[in-house]
Amino acid sequence: MSACNFGSHTLSKDDVNYRMHFRMINEQQVEDITIEFFYKPHTITLLTCTVLSLMYFAFTRDDGNPDNNLWVGVILVISFFLVISVLAFPNGPFTRPHPAIWRIVFGLSVLYFLFLVFIIFLNWQQVKQLMYWLDPNLRYAKREADIMEYAVNCHVITWERILSHFDIFAFSHFWGWGMKALLIRSYGLCWTISITWELTELFFMHLLPNFAECWWDQVILDILLCNGGGIWLGMTVCRFLEMRTYHWASIKDIHTTTGKIKRAVLQFTPASWTYVRWLDPKSSLQRVTGVYLFMIIWQLTELNTFFLKHIFVFPASHALSWCRILFIGIITAPTVRQYYAYLTDTQCKRVGTQCWVFGAIAFLEALACIKFGQDLFSKTQILYVILWLLCLAFITFLCLYGMVWYAETYGPREKTNYSQSKTENNPPQSESCALPLQPKHFK
Repeated sequence: MSACNFGSHTLSKDDVNYRMHFRMINEQQVEDITIEFFYKPHTITLLTCTVLSLMYFAFTRDDGNPDNNLWVGVILVISFFLVISVLAFPNGPFTRPHPAIWRIVFGLSVLYFLFLVFIIFLNWQQVKQLMYWLDPNLRYAKREADIMEYAVNCHVITWERILSHFDIFAFSHFWGWGMKALLIRSYGLCWTISITWELTELFFMHLLPNFAECWWDQVILDILLCNGGGIWLGMTVCRFLEMRTYHWASIKDIHTTTGKIKRAVLQFTPASWTYVRWLDPKSSLQRVTGVYLFMIIWQLTELNTFFLKHIFVFPASHALSWCRILFIGIITAPTVRQYYAYLTDTQCKRVGTQCWVFGAIAFLEALACIKFGQDLFSKTQILYVILWLLCLAFITFLCLYGMVWYAETYGPREKTNYSQSKTENNPPQSESCALPLQPKHFK
């Protein structure tokens, strides 16, 4: 077996491949840097700016207001933690628009994870005091289920009533599913998650009254129009990006102003895009189980959104709600990429760090809901929960079986050969320790 030397250590080829495969999803490197200034380390400059800014805030501001002191202290702790994140944390699987942005995203996810750990060890009175300190107006917040009626007069179907449901929430449904399709890139998984979520609402309706919907609202407006339209849009964009030729020219080699502006804007788009397959006819039981676990955690994350705002009493329009949704959506992108690589790449033996933190966040949010919502969960009808798990397992099995049958019947699609295009995903292929290219990259 061939081996490579790394300093004083000799690693086998399998060890080298294992480390390289994990590095590709956890610490993606930028190839073909066009503007070196933005990718060179500036640690001394950053340290100088950090110390000077800390001195400025410490000695120039008025510290007579205790609440303001706490706010400034918390904000600066978060800011300097993110500075350390840029210096020490891994890039993750993405490098666009800049690896530092994804290090900051990972740093924010670690902070949120630690915040959830802190919250779990408080009592209910302390949690309410913390929320009222963050926003005093939350003292007067009411649950939407206490002031609104749901699934009323479902037999009355008029155009005016149907059109009234096309509000900001309908658009968020549509747009959200477009983004989910871009992340998952599978009609089968997207439609299964969409349908099972509507079943989840039915089975948990006895706990959350706002899950109650008229049949035409749930089936036609939600599943077919909003969710279905979003899935179609997202998958259409996926097909466009799959067929696109990725050849990145240096901005210094572009001589027109329009061309430079276009290249700068394209920096915020993916560097490459590849068709993905979650399952195929030769999928192992572990891979099938992994996809099923993926769908369970997805449902859990969605449930957390509604339980959190119901138990901790804040409206859907509050910053605590939409900021969390936006944040979870951002960290889902590298999480799905890392989890997909873990499932489909036999050389990848462990999940990436962002995926690990995301899973921990999902379960800690659920744990916080259970701890502080004991009065609510005491009303749980166990039969409904058991039926929900059985239905979820059955529908997921049908989805997975259908995906495998489709792949076996119609055969795999032709995949992109990375050796024929210049992308930042390609590692150098020199020497015997180079990593073999895998057609499973998910950018």
